[in-house]
Amino acid sequence: MTRPTEKEINAIARAAGVPLDTEVATRIANSLGPAFDSFAAIAGTLPFDLEPSTFVFVQTEKAAR
Repeated sequence: MTRPTEKEINAIARAAGVPLDTEVATRIANSLGPAFDSFAAIAGTLPFDLEPSTFVFVQTEKAAR
């Protein structure tokens, strides 16, 4: 996943029924951005990046071996 933009934050908030001002959405995006940047190097390599419904199956298969 990439760093969220203010438009994405606004869309998520609206979908949750919490309308935000553009300024607030920008502040949220700026505060979350560094966390997303930190994980960018390993994005897509963690087992949990699989579809959540298959995560338990994959872990169970590894344990059975």
